[in-house]
Amino acid sequence: MLQVQFIKDNKQTVLEGLAKRNFANAETILNEVLSSDENRRATQTKLDNILAESNKISKEIGQFFKSGEVQKANLLKEKTGQLKEQSKELTEQLNGFASTLQELLYQIPNVPHSSVKAGKSEEDNEEIFSEGNIPELGENALPHWELAKKYDIIDFELGTKITGAGFPVYKGKGARLQRALINYFLDKNIEAGYKEYQVPHLVNEASGIATGQLPDKEGQMYHSTVDDLYLIPTGEVPITNMFRGNLISEDDFPITCTGYTPCFRREAGSYGAHVRGLNRLHQFDKVEIVRIEHPDNSYAALDGMVEHIKEILRELKLPYRILRLCGGDTGFTAALTFDFEVFSTAQDRWLEISSASNFETYQANRLKLRFKNKEGKSQFAHTLNGSSLALPRVLAGLLENYQTENGIKIPDVLVPYCGFDMID
Repeated sequence: MLQVQFIKDNKQTVLEGLAKRNFANAETILNEVLSSDENRRATQTKLDNILAESNKISKEIGQFFKSGEVQKANLLKEKTGQLKEQSKELTEQLNGFASTLQELLYQIPNVPHSSVKAGKSEEDNEEIFSEGNIPELGENALPHWELAKKYDIIDFELGTKITGAGFPVYKGKGARLQRALINYFLDKNIEAGYKEYQVPHLVNEASGIATGQLPDKEGQMYHSTVDDLYLIPTGEVPITNMFRGNLISEDDFPITCTGYTPCFRREAGSYGAHVRGLNRLHQFDKVEIVRIEHPDNSYAALDGMVEHIKEILRELKLPYRILRLCGGDTGFTAALTFDFEVFSTAQDRWLEISSASNFETYQANRLKLRFKNKEGKSQFAHTLNGSSLALPRVLAGLLENYQTENGIKIPDVLVPYCGFDMID
């Protein structure tokens, strides 16, 4: 969430940033924010003055009673009654202005980093890096959903029977490969200095609001209405919320976390061949990395996250590319996002398998996550997160790119985790 003072001091910069996102009615909403804030401040000042006057009169009443001047004391008591009514009305007005201001701020996305270019969709994203050789598989190459059926390692129909479309069942070596990937990703993250956490898979509304999933993505989240809890769309939500409301020391930086969670997304409106098989699921596994950083170091930390994900993909020997997302494709809460995509030779298309983002102070403002600098002043930290990695499309890329006439070869780095080197 943007800070009102930041909007006030940098209105033109905010407008230019929101224009990169094609954010409609930006100036109107910003003006409403500033107007609501002025009304809130003016009402707060009136309320403070009335409360101060009421406190002063209360002291005078006590003095009059002590000196026996009961009539004067009673007259002042009538005055305090009037002031209480005024303070009650002003408090209601103040709460209304504060609520309106909060709702307006929730509607405004983060301001993109200066390196982010304007654009409307994924077609306007910039490729900034690519690496790896795309294998030549021949005419008989199969997409992963056909390989899954051929080798009996993923059963999409069984998942549909149990739950519905988008909930696959992993079987035999498919399940073991899935578990191997999770353990490998966690080990790599721990080696890089991330501390492992196991976190809840359901969160309350406050957690969803704090990281920006609510109210922006409410329709995409599974909601348990009886308990008013939400199934997590990503491990970012519970991991980042571990620090909600915290005041940390400057010496605590960096705070680095990793964790494995299943993720649940309704993906409403997603249809067609491009979402077939593992390409888009309602439930999938992901290993997440989260960082809490000093503002001066957050972009160096983001570069470090990108290099870390690169190393994993190099060890898996998958061809990949990195995209810097344009304004129109950057997530609501992010200032800068790099997407990693693996090339699926059998599908002849790129598959997104990771995002690494810097949210700057946008999430921290919602989280009320502050630190004390060396001067003793409190300021918001920067939050970052990335997938390292999301499993479905990584698995799809491995199955498709490592297929041979004799079966599916397991990448060397995963063999110790799997206990086998071939799916046949």
